[in-house]
Amino acid sequence: MNILWNIILLLISLGFICAFIRLLRGPYLPDRVVALDLISVIAMGFIVVYAVRFNQVNFLDVAIILALITFLGTVAFAYYLERRI
Repeated sequence: MNILWNIILLLISLGFICAFIRLLRGPYLPDRVVALDLISVIAMGFIVVYAVRFNQVNFLDVAIILALITFLGTVAFAYYLERRI
């Protein structure tokens, strides 16, 4: 079972690295914002997997708070883009 958890965390980390590369290379601002949203979703997934693996229920609250903050940031960015055009 430990090998399965390690594979899951490895795949999540690989996705994080790919999203971070897109964040750095994204030619336009919306590309970078989508990559930043993806990084936050991957971070939430990492937190949830860690919470389940080590039976730490308190970390699930952290994932929910991170989801709410990410949503507000995305809405604020969409509002900014709408006003800019």
